Amino acid sequence: MDESPNARPTGADRALDLRAELSEFLRSRRARLKPEDVGLPEYGRHRRVPGLRREELAQLAGVSVAYYTRLEQGNGRNVSAEVLDAIARALRLTDAEHAHLSHLAKPKNHKKKKAETRQQQVRPALAQLLDAMDGVPAYIVGRRSDVLAWNRLAAALFGDWGSLPAQERNWARFVFLDPASRELFIDWDGKAADIVSTLRMDAGCYPDDPRLSALVGELSVKSDEFRRLWATHDVKEKGHGVKRLRHAVVGELTLPFESFRLADDADQILVTYHAEPGSPSAEALRLLASWGSNTVTSV
Repeated sequence: MDESPNARPTGADRALDLRAELSEFLRSRRARLKPEDVGLPEYGRHRRVPGLRREELAQLAGVSVAYYTRLEQGNGRNVSAEVLDAIARALRLTDAEHAHLSHLAKPKNHKKKKAETRQQQVRPALAQLLDAMDGVPAYIVGRRSDVLAWNRLAAALFGDWGSLPAQERNWARFVFLDPASRELFIDWDGKAADIVSTLRMDAGCYPDDPRLSALVGELSVKSDEFRRLWATHDVKEKGHGVKRLRHAVVGELTLPFESFRLADDADQILVTYHAEPGSPSAEALRLLASWGSNTVTSV
């Protein structure tokens, strides 16, 4: 990408339109609710719009219909935190969705600009920590789902990130553009949805990030699945869970994972996997540990 001062953004790297994002996010959250979901009576069988009407949502949030309509049209400039909280409660938003709504309606541009231009770097001590995690696949992921650092066992489990150019060490690229991801992740649909939800949250926090916009543009062109998932406007954070993998060398593994957002850099997340002691997955990890030889790397 041309990063010279005179470069003009094209469709793929144009900044995110926050007004449109706010409008579409609110519409999508309102559409998934029914009157009975929030304790309102449903009059008549035929409703012209899916989900709650604007006036119903405004009633639940305790604001005027005109006020909510302006917000849903993308005008969140003067909305207060209290009103956003009320709307979040009315829409039954999760904590992640509530945070995303706040980012879209009341962006903090001075913080975002600084983060967008800062190169993502992993502290040397963290790289050493990864290397010391013997028997535990672990990596650090940053903005845009970039893989920033990993240990030997993570490379043996997920693939040789060190053989890729730095700009291609990216979970979204792997999941949507590399057919090998469909073989590796038994629940590929779940992994794909998680990746898109994370990118959505990044886009709300950093709408002017040209690399993120370029990534979303490229994936939208090249992947029908990405384009469909992106249109749902779903956002979520998964701090823990279980992944089922199908590895070409050791077969199927069932691995719980834990994610830890770093205290000194909220854009970096340490992800670790482990196996139940004595399980076939634990034996598979042991075999991979003896087979893998990749070193810890960071961009």
